[in-house]
This record gives sequence, structure tokens and C-alpha cells, in this order.
Amino acid sequence: MATLAQWVEGARPRTLPAALAPVLLGTACAFAVGGGHIGRAMLALVVALALQVGVNYANDYSDGVRGTDEVRSGPVRLVGQGLAPARHVKLAAFACFGVAALAGLVLVALCGAWWLLLVGAAAVVAAWYYTGGRRPYGYLGLGEIFVFVFFGLVATVGTTYTQALTTTPASWATATGVGLLSCAILMANNIRDIPTDRPAGKRTLAVRLGDPLARRTYVGMLGGAFLACAIAAMQHPGALLGLAAIPLALGPARGVLGGAGGRDLIPVLGGTGRLTLAYAVAVSLGVVLLPSLP
Repeated sequence: MATLAQWVEGARPRTLPAALAPVLLGTACAFAVGGGHIGRAMLALVVALALQVGVNYANDYSDGVRGTDEVRSGPVRLVGQGLAPARHVKLAAFACFGVAALAGLVLVALCGAWWLLLVGAAAVVAAWYYTGGRRPYGYLGLGEIFVFVFFGLVATVGTTYTQALTTTPASWATATGVGLLSCAILMANNIRDIPTDRPAGKRTLAVRLGDPLARRTYVGMLGGAFLACAIAAMQHPGALLGLAAIPLALGPARGVLGGAGGRDLIPVLGGTGRLTLAYAVAVSLGVVLLPSLP
């Protein structure tokens, strides 16, 4: 029976900045146009965190029952390592999806944009079929698309919309930036797993690109995020404060380009998560505190 600490590790806390960051950015963009609302921001955060933990448990379950996680050099795998029954991990995943759905329903009711229920339903379906179902799209190299769309565009722009009932160019630009950083977290994870994913038939984008190109793609994602905050600065000059996070990108980039593999990539995962959060905090502060262009 898994311990509480193992359940927490199975939730993959290093990935949680990918849920917090878009809510921070979306809320900052809402405040910048006079529509910020802390209560709705907290509901959006519950949705994002619950979806992130839910997809992590769902991934643990689906990879575990397929045998993909039998040999891993990364964090705890509850099913693959036999620490928890598969049905318990599946139940935990769907419990998280239920929390996300409930918080999302309340958020939609408060803002009155009922069409967002379809977006929320799509997010839950995409979260499950990332590695679940008969033909999981994560095994086809499409995982980064899911992450970019739902943990970048939808989470950020959706947060802005549920508060301000509008979107802004800056919200789309910052959504692109944080989406790329979230993809970088996934790419670092999948670079580490290339040696075990390839023989298991899990053809992630990293497997399809091959190790050298996947590593360069990771660095390109980091660079794209900083370009996105420069684009956001065309509306909110303060978004350039996000460039202050560049030093945090150097260590992970050196590790990836330097050929780190296996457990040596775990610090890269943590570093990319910290970079994502620092980027979001810096851009958000700049957007809120510095005046916008007319």
C-alpha cells in the first residue's frame, strides 16, 4: 500500500507550476483591463491544479497497466512499481477530474459563459486520452499539442475571459509563452524516457525527433517563451520584466544540451518548473504594475 508521501510524489509536484503559471498570467491580464476578480481566479486555480494532478495520475495508471513504466529512472510510479492498485490510481485520477469539473461549473455559472462548459469537457477528455484509451495520442507524439492548447492557451486566455469577459493580445501572447514552457517540462521528461519509451512503443515527440533534435527543441521552447513576453510588451511594456527569468533558464538548458540523461534530468524538470513559475510571476507583476500602452 502506497504511503501518503508516495501518493504526493505520484502526483508529480514538479509539474504543478504548469498549472499555477497560466492562472497567474490570465489574472494579471484581466486586472490590466480592469476586470480582475480574485474569487474567480481561485476557482480557475482549482480547475488547473485538479486537471494537472488528474492527468498525472491518469498517466501513471495508463502507463502502468500497459507495462510502459516497468523500468523507469524518474519519479515514483504508483502502478508501475506496484505501490498502489491500478484501480485506486484510476479512481484518484477521476476524483481529480471531478473536482476540476465542479470548480469549473461554479466558475462558468459566475461568469455566465456557459459555452465554456464544452471547453472544460474537452479538457477532461483530452487529459484522459493522453495516455488512456485504445489509441492514446501521447503515444503518437501529440502530447505537446495537448499541453500547449490546454495548459497554455485555454488556461491563460480562459482565466482572463472568466474574469474580464474579454481577451487581450497580451493574454494570447503570454498564453503562448507559458504553453511553450509547459511543453518544455514535458519534453525534458520525455527526453529522459526515450530509452524506455522507444522499445515500449510509446512514440512521444522526443522519440520521433530523436535525442539530439529533441534537446534542441527543448531549448527552442524556452527561447520562444521569452520571445512571447516581448510580444506581450507591445500592449503591456511591463511584460518585459519576464526577461528577468532568463538566468533561471541557463542551468536547465546547459543540462539538456550537455547530454544529461536518466536521473540527471530530474533537476532539469524541477528547474524548468521553477523557471515557468518565475516567468509567470515576473510577467504578471510587470503587466499589473506598469502602465499599458494606449
